[in-house]
Amino acid sequence: MFAVLIVIHVIISCGLMLVVLMQSSKGEGLAGAFGGGGLSGAVFGGRGAATFLSKATTVLAILFMVSCIVLTLVARGRATGQVGESAVKRMATEQPMPTQAPAPGDQQQGTQPTTPPSGGN
Repeated sequence: MFAVLIVIHVIISCGLMLVVLMQSSKGEGLAGAFGGGGLSGAVFGGRGAATFLSKATTVLAILFMVSCIVLTLVARGRATGQVGESAVKRMATEQPMPTQAPAPGDQQQGTQPTTPPSGGN
């Protein structure tokens, strides 16, 4: 489900980018760069392109914000462990610490250190 939401979010993002770039500005935007000034007038009418593109921008911007919120909530539910918990503490509680053997220099009380036999000169 998370992957489907990501794909939908990417499609909305690409659509929003295209609609914003197609809007005409003082320099006619992307539509003017490709000779779309006459094309957009022919397809949408004289003023129809501006109203259609502005409405499409509004709708896609709202969908983009909603998909961001939904992805945040779904991702929070997918997280393992508690929110704010340290990963080190979580690993320490999940796996017991291995016991360590005494170091070679450590001596227990009441025992004599053993010396290895010398091989002679």
